[in-house]
Formats: sequence, C-alpha cells, structure tokens
Amino acid sequence: MSSSTIFKDRIEAGKRLAEVLSEFKNSDAIVLALPRGGVVVAKEVARELGLPLDIIVTRKIGAPGNDEYAIGAIDITGAGVWNEAERAYVDPKWLEHKIESEKKEAMRRFETYRKGMGALNLKNKTVIIVDDGIATGLTMQAAVAYSKREGALKVVVAVPVASTESVRTLKSVAEVRFLETPIFFSAVGEWYEDFPQVSDEEVISALAS
Repeated sequence: MSSSTIFKDRIEAGKRLAEVLSEFKNSDAIVLALPRGGVVVAKEVARELGLPLDIIVTRKIGAPGNDEYAIGAIDITGAGVWNEAERAYVDPKWLEHKIESEKKEAMRRFETYRKGMGALNLKNKTVIIVDDGIATGLTMQAAVAYSKREGALKVVVAVPVASTESVRTLKSVAEVRFLETPIFFSAVGEWYEDFPQVSDEEVISALAS
C-alpha cells in the first residue's frame, strides 16, 4: 500500500475530497452525510465548500448469522435496495422483522442526530452524499434512491475511497466523485491511519456547529 493511498484521518480525507467538488463551492447544493463515520468527512467538505450540512440515514441489512455481510440496505421509510441473489435465500418472515427493526433504528438516529433541525427538504436541490468510504455500496445506493424520491434534482456521491465494483454500480444511478479505488479492497478502515469509531455525540455536535 503506497503512502499516496492512505488518509491520515477522516478530517484530512474530507479536505482532499472537497478539492474534487470545487465547482459546488458557495452553490445552492447541500451536503448529506451517512452517519456515523461519514459525518466527520462531510463536515470538512461542507466547510470547505461553504455549504449546509445535514444527514441521510440508511441501515445495512446483514445476512442471517453474519450481520457484517450485507444483503441489502434500507432508509428511514423502510424502502430498500437488495442483492437479489442473496435475498432469495432468506426467510421472508425473518427479513420482514429485520427490516422493521432496522427501520426503527434508522428513524431513531435520524431524529436524535437532527434534533431541532426541522424537516429535511431535498426538493429541486443538488445533493452531495458523503461517506468515509464504500465497500459494497448498498447503503449508499439506498441513500441515492431516498434522495431521488424526496425530489433531489441532482445526486452526487462523494467518497475518499471506494471499491471499483461499487463505483461502477453507483455510476448508473448518480454522479460519482472519489479519490482512490484500490485494486484490492476489503475494508474502508484499511485506507486510514487513524479510523476510530464515531459516537452519537460527535455526530450531534458536528451537525449543531
């Protein structure tokens, strides 16, 4: 792994990501972060570009017995995107309960993080969706779909690092900006020297300031 493909931390990654989004500086666009890790990156992007910061909450649906392996992702309404080949093997009743559980958690986070911020209005807006990296891309696909349903005029996906496969898939539904697409990609955290867990408190603080 060469030093050119490692980010010191999410803050540095956000500053660098803002450079490839410079045409949106001081525009009427809005930066939407995928919490929690994406909020730290997005805060830097929003600051550098002089844009408002908000969040969009999606939840991964992990496979039965292996929660890390995503078979889909949903937004706060419960609408989702799926790896249909994997979904076909899952018990429908189990999936129904899982979706309901993750939908509740998505809404809890949305309401907790955005306390006092009012409704999220994306109608006719250019939306820049930011995360700290993309592995499978399912949660980001769910975020793109949600933004479009909420009336976004243009959707731009922006991440410091992503798998080549996820970029290819996302390009079919949104404009995609990225800094690195490593050939061998297993986990987002591998591409950061410092990649701590981000707390609910940090997210709330970032959105409030």
